[in-house]
Amino acid sequence: MIGAALAILVTIIIVIEFVVDSKVNTAPPPEVVEVQLYPANRTDADIVRDQKKDMAEREAAKKADQEQYKQLAKQLHID
Repeated sequence: MIGAALAILVTIIIVIEFVVDSKVNTAPPPEVVEVQLYPANRTDADIVRDQKKDMAEREAAKKADQEQYKQLAKQLHID
């Protein structure tokens, strides 16, 4: 009788530990978001120029990624 009670008690304690542990440290860490501040007196031409510059940077990064994938495919003999 005492053995069965101890077995049930130990099982309950283990289950409680799992339930408590699942609620500890589950929140994601805070995420840092960087923003770029622009002056209030920016002209439309400034905005268009910045957009074109950003688009060119994105395209260059995309081209670089494609080149890296092409090199990897060549190294792995993937056609």
